[in-house]
Amino acid sequence: QVQLVESGGGLVQPGGSLRLSCAASGNIDSISFWEWRRQAPGKQRELVADITSGGSVAYADSVKGRFTISRGNAKNTVYLQMTSLKPEDTAVYSCNARIQTVGSHRWSDYWGQGTQVTVSS
Repeated sequence: QVQLVESGGGLVQPGGSLRLSCAASGNIDSISFWEWRRQAPGKQRELVADITSGGSVAYADSVKGRFTISRGNAKNTVYLQMTSLKPEDTAVYSCNARIQTVGSHRWSDYWGQGTQVTVSS
């Protein structure tokens, strides 16, 4: 059983910063990539950032220069550092990881439950 748990969301003023964390636990052998997605009320979920096992990163145009995705020293953790936050960044942020479990040759996607980020004065 694999679980992803996000943390670090909250209420922040425009221009402020937050760091989201996502930790994967369970019978994990390898993780090929991570991604952060967000969904605002009434909108489709959108990709925010992703990072591969090799360290390649990609960002949505709307967050380039403001958000940074990184992996922790513990291989099963990923972060999303968010700076210069805007009200339009308000959304539920979820992490996804493509994981191979021990003893399996199959890669599967796992999702966390999400964490709310609200940017408001």
